[in-house]
Amino acid sequence: MNSVSEKEKKLSLALTKLKNLNLKNPDIKKNIENLSTQKNQLQIEKQELEEKYKSLSNDYNNLSKKLDEFHNQEKIEQKKQIEFSEKIDELNQETDTLLDEIDKWQT
Repeated sequence: MNSVSEKEKKLSLALTKLKNLNLKNPDIKKNIENLSTQKNQLQIEKQELEEKYKSLSNDYNNLSKKLDEFHNQEKIEQKKQIEFSEKIDELNQETDTLLDEIDKWQT
């Protein structure tokens, strides 16, 4: 019980100090106004930065998708090039075989 009454006394003392606080002091008012102005400015800057972050994040995501598409397209092109080279090799082998056959027929 003793701690409850001590807490009650401390709370009562704090309330009394708050009531006696002189908010009419011009320096305190100026400081409060300055702090309020700074707070508002920081909130505006925060909002602007959040919007810029969202925009940059969207740009990053879009560029990442485009880069992935580019890499996929590049892989497809490489695969096509390999297939084309293989076809050319097959045709060269067939041509060699045909030339060999022609040589056999001529001799």
